[in-house]
Amino acid sequence: MTLVAAAYTVALRYTRTMTTEMYFSTTAVCVAEVIKLLLSLVILAKETGSPSRLITSLRENVLGSPVEMLKLSVPSLVYALQNNMAFVALSNLDAAIYQVTYQLKIPCTALCTVLMLNRSLSKLQWFSVFILCGGVTLVQYNPAEASLVQIEQNHWLGFGAVAVAVLCSGFAGVYFEKVLKSSDTSLWVRNIQMYISGIIVTLAGVFLTDGPSIMEKGFFYGYNYLVWFVVLLASVGGLYTSVVVKYTDNIMKGFSAAAAIVISTIASVLIFGLQITLTFTGGALLVCISIYIYGLPRKDTTRLEMKDTNSNLSEKLISV
Repeated sequence: MTLVAAAYTVALRYTRTMTTEMYFSTTAVCVAEVIKLLLSLVILAKETGSPSRLITSLRENVLGSPVEMLKLSVPSLVYALQNNMAFVALSNLDAAIYQVTYQLKIPCTALCTVLMLNRSLSKLQWFSVFILCGGVTLVQYNPAEASLVQIEQNHWLGFGAVAVAVLCSGFAGVYFEKVLKSSDTSLWVRNIQMYISGIIVTLAGVFLTDGPSIMEKGFFYGYNYLVWFVVLLASVGGLYTSVVVKYTDNIMKGFSAAAAIVISTIASVLIFGLQITLTFTGGALLVCISIYIYGLPRKDTTRLEMKDTNSNLSEKLISV
């Protein structure tokens, strides 16, 4: 997960700043959705065990559930917007700055979790949110600059795109978790429902945004092996997101995000000539610390209460 996140950020940054023939980012997002759908179908086929069961599952859960499809179209639309904002952000911000600033998704996700899932956060987790905001502020103050970038950049546009991506990530992630954990439906069935909606949404975005240019130059204009690599990483990363939501915990995600920041920064120095400043270093360090603190396990008061109850019961039995 760490390698996918770091490689995707750096590779996407490279394709948006170091190549002359610029591909259409909207088509890349759409193709990634198609690949995610195909991979989910393959995994569901393995999960069901036979072609007949696969067809039955698809007929019941996809073709026969228009309400569920409509429900999953919400995160599809939001994730499509988020992915397009990532292209805009990495066209105007260095990979390391983007990776650190994007961690504002943690307080956004925390707020959405409290509001949408009625969960509570510990004081330590809220404290980590404030540390994160301080770290991101330091990163944006006098940001490090790359000297090898070949296109003109707009940092304000980049930060605005990150802000939209952060809001999309927080809402869509919590919404998908709520849908995923509110029923016993297979994870891969849910993914298929979401990716079908995602293909429709992103395909509409392709022709509404870049329709005339695509008709003139072609759907895959500017694609090369590195662009396809970015699309593949986006697809695998999307599947990892759904798996992480269901199976892993905050500790693993926290270490992964922190490690991805470090890897992206080192890669940016080597590839893009990024000049690391003291404020950037301090901000990145605060972000990593905040992610670690946020992911610390909360005290299990239920077990402690049960232990105290059992102890009291034992004492009473002994006295009797």
